[in-house]
Amino acid sequence: MQFGLSESQQILKDTAHKFFAGESPVAAVRKAMETETAYDAALWTKLAEQGFTGIIAPEEFGGMGLGKVELILLMEEAGYALLPGPFFSTVALAGTVIDACGSPEQKKKYLERIAAGQARATVALVESAGSWDTQGLKISSAGNKLTGTKLFVTDAAVADFIVVVARDGVFVADAKAPGLHIEPMKGMDLARKIYSVEFKDTPAEALGNPRGLAGALNVATAGLCAEMTGGMQRTLELTVAYAKTRKQFGKPIGIFQAVQHLCADMYLETESSRSATYYAAWALEENTPDAAASVSVAKMYASDAARNVGNRGIQVHGGMGFTWENDIHLYYRRAKASETMLGDATFHRERIARRIIDEASSGNKKERPRQAALASR
Repeated sequence: MQFGLSESQQILKDTAHKFFAGESPVAAVRKAMETETAYDAALWTKLAEQGFTGIIAPEEFGGMGLGKVELILLMEEAGYALLPGPFFSTVALAGTVIDACGSPEQKKKYLERIAAGQARATVALVESAGSWDTQGLKISSAGNKLTGTKLFVTDAAVADFIVVVARDGVFVADAKAPGLHIEPMKGMDLARKIYSVEFKDTPAEALGNPRGLAGALNVATAGLCAEMTGGMQRTLELTVAYAKTRKQFGKPIGIFQAVQHLCADMYLETESSRSATYYAAWALEENTPDAAASVSVAKMYASDAARNVGNRGIQVHGGMGFTWENDIHLYYRRAKASETMLGDATFHRERIARRIIDEASSGNKKERPRQAALASR
């Protein structure tokens, strides 16, 4: 079995790496961070010209029609470059939900605009309880009008429309619809702004197939894991480079075994996160029985690993790691913000446990009639 990337996938990954290095260097990221929205219209146009905004959108709706693995490769390079703005929110999150839940007419209405780079979007899911579990949502529609508040909505201020996950379905609300109010929230990641979104009898359009939501969120979660892995890779490289040049007692600190152990642990967790994420993407693409569990394993591992890699990177850098001029703390901010997004490690451990319990319970129900039949013989 071939576990490596195909030639076309490797070309995509290399192309994305070069593109982000040229169009979104750290200096540009820092400039975007200083704005209120971290959105760069010129960069967004270039992303659309590359076809990245429509990477997994079907060709019939103006997209490239590529698979989940290709999305993961693109998101990994975006994470490596600490890409600012609404790319993840629009393409991996909102676009995926619309593709999974929308009717053909709705996909044409919304996905075509996303794929062409003409619209930006996001998903509003979390409420005051702070959980990513859709079972506990309180907001519901009344005549396709929404009332309530969503929290931690990424890039809402630059979205043209917002996909709202409610108790009784999935809806799309125009960002300028009456009764919709967006308020900035303080967040850890300065390159990805978060907001609270309040709805007061806000008109919204119900998507036709809300049952596709769970699968769409799995794809978005795998994309987030890939982005976190890219950030870990960059953190590792910055740390190793620093350990080779920073000297103590006239020698590079990289020769000290304690520093080497920290870097080795960072490498191990980065590669393990990459393996788990790639497998999750493959499982989603092939629709294997363990696809959802694989996504949870990847997010569970990446959430812990990204934090650990950031911690160790800061530790090797020492006081320099906390200075504003140093870039490593920017990646640590992204890691901490992404750790809880779409469910932290605890959330996904519980999700796996519930799945095991449900499967065991289902198996017992099937086994009891067979046992009863055998006993009656």
